[in-house]
Amino acid sequence: MHSLHDQGSASGLGAAVTVPVLLAAAVGYLLSARRARYRNPAQGWNRGRSASFLSGLALLAVALLLPLAPTAHTDFRGHMAQHLLIGMYAPLALVLSAPVTLVLRALPPAQARRVTAVLHSPPARLLAHPTMALTLSTGTLGLLYFTPLYNTTTAHPATHWLLHAHFLASGCLFAHVIAGPDPAPARPGVRARLVYLGLAIAAHALIAQAMYGGFFVDIHAPISQVQQGAEIMYYGGDIAELLLAGALVATWRPGRRTTAAMLPTGPRPDATAGPH
Repeated sequence: MHSLHDQGSASGLGAAVTVPVLLAAAVGYLLSARRARYRNPAQGWNRGRSASFLSGLALLAVALLLPLAPTAHTDFRGHMAQHLLIGMYAPLALVLSAPVTLVLRALPPAQARRVTAVLHSPPARLLAHPTMALTLSTGTLGLLYFTPLYNTTTAHPATHWLLHAHFLASGCLFAHVIAGPDPAPARPGVRARLVYLGLAIAAHALIAQAMYGGFFVDIHAPISQVQQGAEIMYYGGDIAELLLAGALVATWRPGRRTTAAMLPTGPRPDATAGPH
């Protein structure tokens, strides 16, 4: 009973923090969009981007507020639904809203240049590399479910919130690297990103199957809950990854063949030039 009381108190405190933060994020984004339109009326700001950001916040609200949040502490199926919303669906919607581009358009030029310098710094380029993004977003799932870490998060609300923060940050990072509309200096070509997305899909499937079969997992929950949670992860993850793949394919811009490459005979105009 004491544990349930603690969980209820933690949920109430979480809601008291979550609602103002989500509202502040929504107001901040909309005010930035208004400023971007004011600074450049001809270019404006795509209202679809704003709708995408608000949709991402709505998904976070569903995950972090009643009735799902309290359930996630006591039911593994609720935890997995919460994980998908926070770590996959909400990040995709937030990333597709192009928040970095909006910040750069809304800030004064001097501040925008400082932000750009940070984005081009070696630590930022390393963090935004697909291998790092894949490791943080997908690789840590094995650490969570194949060690006592998950059981620790259910017993300590503060650790549970840290887990939420990790899911959200790593999910946004991976979505940004794979299909984000914001500029990313370390982002590889579309074909390479498809490979990384395929690796993420395979890893999610293997972890879900191991979880369903009870192999190597360390989850203190009824077997039926674990198996149903594995199904939620398997099928819900597939849908999220298909949406991410669709966003990636939408960015595909096949390079056009150059005039020199189409010459039927004769030497190329510049034999020393590298590929474009």
